[in-house]
Amino acid sequence: ILGVRDIHADHAASHIGKAQGIVTCLRATPYHSTRHKVFLPMDICMLHGVSQEDFIRGKQEKNVRDVIYDIASQAHIHLEHVR
Repeated sequence: ILGVRDIHADHAASHIGKAQGIVTCLRATPYHSTRHKVFLPMDICMLHGVSQEDFIRGKQEKNVRDVIYDIASQAHIHLEHVR
């Protein structure tokens, strides 16, 4: 944006963008669930035994929270790369 041409700045911006995208997806999950849509990675959901229906029904069980935690951890990893 400012004409900065630096590979390290580009790399940091890439990781910040990925972290922001993950957080935005997580924050929008309750909204999308009310419209019967789930945009979370199914491999992580399956790892914890969670179905799309669990999100649509608004379940707050530990395995659902574990899915959210694992996905949020990915955003945290991207922020750690930036630091």
